[in-house]
Amino acid sequence: MDNKGKIDNAKKTLLGVSIGDAFGDSFFGETDEILQKIASREIPETKWEFTDDTIMSIAIFEELEESGEINQDNLIKRFYTNHDLDANRGYGATLRRLLREIKEGQNWKDVSKSIFDGQGSMGNGAAMRACPIGAYYFENIQKVKEFATKSAEVTHSNIEAITGALAISIGTALTTKMKSENQLLSPIEFIDKILEELPDSDTKSKISKSKSIPYNYQIETVKSILGNGTNMTAQDTVPFAVWCTAYNLENFEEALWKAVSILGDRDTICAMVGGMTIMSTKTENIPKKWITKVEKFETSIFRTQK
Repeated sequence: MDNKGKIDNAKKTLLGVSIGDAFGDSFFGETDEILQKIASREIPETKWEFTDDTIMSIAIFEELEESGEINQDNLIKRFYTNHDLDANRGYGATLRRLLREIKEGQNWKDVSKSIFDGQGSMGNGAAMRACPIGAYYFENIQKVKEFATKSAEVTHSNIEAITGALAISIGTALTTKMKSENQLLSPIEFIDKILEELPDSDTKSKISKSKSIPYNYQIETVKSILGNGTNMTAQDTVPFAVWCTAYNLENFEEALWKAVSILGDRDTICAMVGGMTIMSTKTENIPKKWITKVEKFETSIFRTQK
């Protein structure tokens, strides 16, 4: 595929990320009321603004757009520059501190490794922004893995976070390839193809465990097994996102309703699921009103090359 086709793929997954992100973010509120909205498939009143999930995905997209690679020094600069353009987009306290310290001159390698007493962050932030890599390099899984790892390392040096980024980027590569080759994987095939590329980790183990969970299980049971992002770690977020995607490869809308039903870190989970499923879904299963209403990443303040 030529470079324009790769960029178009990355833009499409960004659309899915932004819709999922804004959609999920609209479901924070009083639990009983939110559950009622979900049961009736009614989106709460919302501005359809995306959060840091999309903003950081834009930075990765622009790295690929500019050079077809991930330059880690450039990427971290994009991250802290975009953070400063609007800091009120859901950034976590640890990431805020990391970006500030790097902006002030500290080496990102040292700062990233120092997080959590030298363990590095195992947060879900590296995974939430990884979709553009999979969409851009779907024909080359080794490139996907190389650049997903690089994109994670600048803020998340822990193996769990890196595994999460690998899983979501590989999942996006698979859904992009499915659409390109007009094929459909079964849920188990989809999960297995991701698993065979992942390093040993708790995140990988929980993704593997997801193969034994039927889609019609009570959502509370699914949450007890796979997590829902409440802890904001990769191993508490990515397994459910992969499982939800695996069973909705052709249905973007159903995927997001299922994703938000588990509550937890709903904007991040929906961003991941949206970014993956939009690449393989049927066109009629992408609500046009969602595309129309969501904040436009192409004309946002976070987009440097408009």
